[in-house]
Amino acid sequence: MPVRYKVVETSSVTDADLEEILNQYGIRGDRKGDISGIEVKVDILDAYQEVANVAMGRAADLLARLLDAFVILPIPNVNMIEVSELRMALNQVADSDTLSAVCQGFIGAGIAGEALLMFNESSFSDIAELMKYKGEIDETAQLELLMDVANILLGACLTGIADQLDISFSQGHPMVIGRHVKVRDLLKYNASRWKRTLAIEIAYSIENRRINCDLLLLFTEDSLPSLNKQLAYALD
Repeated sequence: MPVRYKVVETSSVTDADLEEILNQYGIRGDRKGDISGIEVKVDILDAYQEVANVAMGRAADLLARLLDAFVILPIPNVNMIEVSELRMALNQVADSDTLSAVCQGFIGAGIAGEALLMFNESSFSDIAELMKYKGEIDETAQLELLMDVANILLGACLTGIADQLDISFSQGHPMVIGRHVKVRDLLKYNASRWKRTLAIEIAYSIENRRINCDLLLLFTEDSLPSLNKQLAYALD
């Protein structure tokens, strides 16, 4: 179920208010420990998904502030995939549309990967309008808008994941790796770099606007032991 997300001012919530809500929905038992004998097991992919949820929410917060608009967020897709399955992981991007793509590498604490942002090019005119961009939306303007959005989404998502795992990522500079290309061409160009990988797909769209982009986080297979170890610490 997609989530409509926009920054709004809210009144303060007390501890008592939060306690009542948690008890109302059965999220928390009483403080005497009525669930102390229950062993809770969390599937590792579910844990990855929860981390991604928090990170994508941070990024959506910044994007909503920048555009002053509702950001629609579906649940992120998390899978272990082969390179041959990457096309399926990009099911939010219409293969008939052309797109622009920005990639940013990251590494830290034995974890490495790439963040890939794929931007539907039909979005540029609406992005420019929301950002009150003046002038013709030519190639230079499109590139500027693309990098503005990429810097927000890539940086916020990677920082959000790193903060939850209590690590730091060294991040490369965002690089444009495709302009006016099809998904199939983008994958063909980069297939040699992506083998078996943990893929987290996050789709962003703006309500009532033709603004759509997909953020794909790809973690290398040899990163998984370190990633799982840090995730275990975070869940304890």
